[in-house]
Amino acid sequence: MKAYLQTILKNALDKISPEPVETDIIIEKPRTPEHGDAATNLAMTLAGVLRMPPRKIAEQLIANLEYDSNKIKDVEIAGPGFINFRYADNWIFDQLGEVIKLGSEYGKTTGNAGKKMQVEFVSANPTGPLTVGHGRNAVLGDTIARLLEWTGAEVDREYYFNNAGRQMRVLGESVRARYLQLLGEEAELPEGGYEGAYIADIAETLLEKHGDSLRDSKPEDTVFKQAAEEAIFADIRNTLDRMNIRMNQFFNENSLYEDKSIEKVVSRLREKGLVYDKDGAVWFKTTEFGKEKDTVLIKSTGEPTYRLPDIAYHISKLDRGYDLCIDIFGADHIATYPDVVSALKALGYDTSRIDVQVYQFVTIVKDGQPFKMSTRKANFVTLDELMNEVGSDVTRFFFLMRTPGTHLEFDIAEAKEAGEKNPVFYLQYAHARIHSIMQKAAEEYDMKTAPDLSLLTHESEIALMKQVFQFPDAITLASEHREPHRLITYMNEISGHFHKFYHDCRIMGEDAPIARARIGLLQATQTTLANGLRILGISAPEHM
Repeated sequence: MKAYLQTILKNALDKISPEPVETDIIIEKPRTPEHGDAATNLAMTLAGVLRMPPRKIAEQLIANLEYDSNKIKDVEIAGPGFINFRYADNWIFDQLGEVIKLGSEYGKTTGNAGKKMQVEFVSANPTGPLTVGHGRNAVLGDTIARLLEWTGAEVDREYYFNNAGRQMRVLGESVRARYLQLLGEEAELPEGGYEGAYIADIAETLLEKHGDSLRDSKPEDTVFKQAAEEAIFADIRNTLDRMNIRMNQFFNENSLYEDKSIEKVVSRLREKGLVYDKDGAVWFKTTEFGKEKDTVLIKSTGEPTYRLPDIAYHISKLDRGYDLCIDIFGADHIATYPDVVSALKALGYDTSRIDVQVYQFVTIVKDGQPFKMSTRKANFVTLDELMNEVGSDVTRFFFLMRTPGTHLEFDIAEAKEAGEKNPVFYLQYAHARIHSIMQKAAEEYDMKTAPDLSLLTHESEIALMKQVFQFPDAITLASEHREPHRLITYMNEISGHFHKFYHDCRIMGEDAPIARARIGLLQATQTTLANGLRILGISAPEHM
């Protein structure tokens, strides 16, 4: 309907304007039902171009509108020049029938059809289990990928990690120290070592497998690092599985060194005069792109900063032919990713194919007090621990119900209160209640007879139908803005409309024709709830 309204308004505009006018025609849902089913502010946006009062433009647009009366029942002007539309009853009933027919496919659109996209998220190095801090990244990335898929895109989920460097060396030495301690040796953790209990668990596994044969090992021996990496990555994969997240591929940063991609980036930037040597370090001329100071790419120790491999990695992404690459970054990347984008642009890449989504961090509250998490200490909360307490559904929902750009305070005690106080229960309960009603109705009514949906004339029935019809738009907007919480807002609204309908309109005990029509509406509502929950990665229970 939105596309149809945009078309007829564009045709009317062409008739009243002496010259072609290029403008976005925005169609929105009015705030109150009294203002119709759809509205546009087109007349007000054209006032300066056509040099006429908005209401005068609105009058001329309406006078030149050619529309199908089977779709549009009424058009009127409101306020300073809004144009409001009311849908025809027959169109409403036809649309409800289409929703029922589409079932699990309802809500899918084709706006991104034919596009190949990549979403890179989580990307935690294998130095410890995934924490609640990683959880927001994981759930945002996966849900954005699901939204893109529902708008027609082919999406790859990619996990980028590094299993080399100082942090991995310290990890291996930490496991070695715990192993030696288990053998009764006096061994201290290395400076900055990892202290979590999972290190001791890995050491115990090595002791069971190798006995004391590793007693005389050297700190540089890789057996401890390799064992830690394998155990931690297995743990990470299991955690992602519990959260209903499946990665298409894992990309190792080391491969960028092995295939000389890092060297090629530095060489290409040198050729363009954007890299120079100073004080033993390699510098990137970021002042050429508006920054106050140039930026180090390779430290005097020979160790690259994060920017350099990130540049090479993004070149790899773009060279693989993705139409769009979406990065899910924490707020600590705000200062670094613009340098990566600047380098890509300087090297001739289309940076419009890179979309960076920055989310704010999570504060963990325990016993009413926030505390800092660290994978090197023993005071962090893992995602598995959280899911053990509240389940994966509650975990995902909590991470999604706020806009990514706002700080999220995750109260452990509140999260443990699974049940009616938990907002995800409201959605799941609506789905389960509909299932229960439909089971009872199937025992009382002949459901093989096609429902006469035109019998749905109660205001609560009409309001619920119209809310169901907003589902594809809700998905599209959440996808375009990369804001899954928009879909949660929509789901809460449709649940509210359902509960009002349930209160106002009986089914059991009603005459068969009206009962069957209302069951049809319930079926469409249940479909919408189930599909929305599926996009959010949350289960749609039939019983609660």
